[in-house]
Amino acid sequence: MKELTRQELHNLAMNIVGKHLEENGFEFVAINSTMGKNPQFVCTKEKQLSFVVVRSIPYPEDPKEYDTVLLGKIKAHAEKSNAQVFYAGVGLVNAKEYKLPVFLNEDYIVDYDGLIAIE
Repeated sequence: MKELTRQELHNLAMNIVGKHLEENGFEFVAINSTMGKNPQFVCTKEKQLSFVVVRSIPYPEDPKEYDTVLLGKIKAHAEKSNAQVFYAGVGLVNAKEYKLPVFLNEDYIVDYDGLIAIE
C-alpha cells in the first residue's frame, strides 16, 4: 500500500473541484496545480471572472475552515481584475479507517460541500 503524498492529495482535490466547476458551467482560463501557488483555478462563468483556491484537508480538520489572511490577500488581488474569489476545501479520509492515511488505489471518503464565496 502506497500512501498518497501531499501533492497527490492536492491533485485529487483539484480533480474533484475541477469536475464540480465544469458541471456548474465554469470555463477554465488557467489551472495551477503547484502547491503554494494561488489560485488553483482562474475561470469564468457568464462573463464573471473567478479565482478558486483549492485545499486538500486531512481528517479530522474541517474542510470549510480556511486561512482568512491568505484568502484576504487573494481577494485584494482579485479586486484589481474585478474577479470573485472562492475557497474549495476538500476533506479526504481513508474509508476503512479514519486514522490511516489515504492510500493509492484504496477507497476514500470525500467531504466537499462546494465553493465558499469570499466576501
